[in-house]
Amino acid sequence: MVTMKRLEPKAGASLGFTLIEILIVMSLVGILAAIAVPSYRHHTIKARETVLMEDLYQMHRAIDSFYADKGRYPDSLQELVERKYLRGIPRDPFTTSSSTWQTDPPEASVEGDLPEGGVFRVRSGSDLLGLNGVPYSEWYF
Repeated sequence: MVTMKRLEPKAGASLGFTLIEILIVMSLVGILAAIAVPSYRHHTIKARETVLMEDLYQMHRAIDSFYADKGRYPDSLQELVERKYLRGIPRDPFTTSSSTWQTDPPEASVEGDLPEGGVFRVRSGSDLLGLNGVPYSEWYF
């Protein structure tokens, strides 16, 4: 039968970590954080861009439905909410406000007729550049 001998610490010896071991671990944590933070920021911006594209799509879909039903464009985004085409005006993910959306009026047709209503296109009110180099205020459907 084999017996295991238990190791006992020497008198005055500590069972904790040395300063060198702690510094090595902290250096490794710092290196990993330096690698992860830029990736995290990139993916955060990408997620906000995806939310912006979906919000623009849904608002333009509501504007098109409104036009198909009423034969004119809505006078404001709030009219889309009042008439139940939208549940609410979404928050712009880059300005974090629902009141900063920029709207464009309808353009004149080939015959020169100007459609009724004031909201033809919706754009972000942000002055930031997207990851693709195009300002968010120029994104639309």
